Amino acid sequence: MLSRLFERGANVLIIAMMAVMVALVFGNVVLRYAFNSGIVFSEEASRFVFMWLTLVGALLVMKDNAHLGMSTVVARLGERGQRFCRGVADLGALVCCLLLAHGSWKLVVIGMDDRAPVTGVPIGLVYACLLVSSVGMALMLVGSLWRLFTGRMAREELVNDTGSAGE
Repeated sequence: MLSRLFERGANVLIIAMMAVMVALVFGNVVLRYAFNSGIVFSEEASRFVFMWLTLVGALLVMKDNAHLGMSTVVARLGERGQRFCRGVADLGALVCCLLLAHGSWKLVVIGMDDRAPVTGVPIGLVYACLLVSSVGMALMLVGSLWRLFTGRMAREELVNDTGSAGE
C-alpha cells in the first residue's frame, strides 16, 4: 500500500517536473527568437528541475529492478551461485549508496548557506535530490538483502532480466 502510494506520487512528481522543464525551456526559446527577450531564471531553474527529475527517476527504476546490468554469466550459475552474486552486488551497491548519502548530506549542509545566482534557491535544496535518491536506494537494497538472507527472495528475482525492458 505504502509502496504503491510512493510510486504513484513519484510518477506524478516526475510528470510535473517534466512539464515545468519543457514549459520553461520552450517558452524561453520562443521568447528569445520571436520577441528578443526571455525568462531570466529559465536556464537555471530547468537545470535544477532536470537534476531532481533524473534522480527521482533513477529511484523509481531501482524500485522496478530495471537498471542496466549484465546477467549473462550469473544466469548460468546454479541457485546458490546466483544468491551469492546477488548478495555481493546488493552489498556493493548498498555501500556505494551509503557513501553517496554521507557525501550528499555534507553537500546539503554546506549548500544551504549558498544561493543560486538567479533564482536565489539554496544550493543545498538542489543537492538534496542526491540525498533523497541515495537514501531511497539504500532502503530498497536493505529490503532486498533482508529478503535474500532470510530466504524470502524467489529464484526468479535473483537475476535481473532487463532484456525486454525496452520492448
